[in-house]
Amino acid sequence: MNTIKTLIIASFFIVFINCKEDQKITIEVTDPVISTFYFIRHAEKDRSDLDNDDPELNQDGLGRAVRWAEVMDPIELDAIYTTDYERTSMTAAPTAIKKDLTVQYYNPQDINIEEFKANNMGSNVLVVGHSNTTPDFVNKMIDIEKYEAIDDYNNGSLFIVRIIDGVSTDIRLQIN
Repeated sequence: MNTIKTLIIASFFIVFINCKEDQKITIEVTDPVISTFYFIRHAEKDRSDLDNDDPELNQDGLGRAVRWAEVMDPIELDAIYTTDYERTSMTAAPTAIKKDLTVQYYNPQDINIEEFKANNMGSNVLVVGHSNTTPDFVNKMIDIEKYEAIDDYNNGSLFIVRIIDGVSTDIRLQIN
């Protein structure tokens, strides 16, 4: 009888140990990598000298540049990129000052999109461009020909591209 009791107790002990081992499943959860890009066209430029290829902003444009800084205020920006023109640099300046960031220059014709994405992975980035280069840049970021050139008098479009673990989403807002 003691042998049977010992076998029964041993059996329960083995089953108990095996059940415990089956419960040791671990699941590793990683946070997604989120990159957010904010694309705007430069603010209103001075159109008084039609021969000037690199005009500064007019008074309305200076006001809009300050409003863009207010729009960007609650966003933790990591970088600001702009083309090397007075109107784009002046548009980015109030945000750069407010965020204590140095503006980085890019050439829309030479930009390597995959390298740009990789260099800014996990970051929040403001990009200031032009009526034709901004939608083109956005299209390249989302890998779809979705947006056409911005009307020459529209300086209030904000494109937001969010890339989460390599998958992009986009939206276009109009800010007056």
